[in-house]
Amino acid sequence: MRHALKKEILVVSTNSIYLCDIKQRIIMKTLSLKLDDSVFTDTEQVLNHIKKSRNRYINEALDFYNKVQKRKLLAAELEKESELVKDESIKVLHEFEIIDYES
Repeated sequence: MRHALKKEILVVSTNSIYLCDIKQRIIMKTLSLKLDDSVFTDTEQVLNHIKKSRNRYINEALDFYNKVQKRKLLAAELEKESELVKDESIKVLHEFEIIDYES
């Protein structure tokens, strides 16, 4: 099990600004990963230019991809729920139009 430390938190009070060190344990999991040759080659070429570790790069890529997938799942769920209430919403809208027309 590997641990990383995050440091430096900015604390602002009424008259002062403090930079404090904090120690937060981030637990890392070990993972065996098989990549397609082309993906590995492309990744290594990018890493040579951006000067970032392979581990950090893969962590950031997966974090980004997870966010994209969560947004897609949320969009699908919202679309499904919107479809469920569509007919009722149209009825309510029609009732409001009738009220506005009579006023």
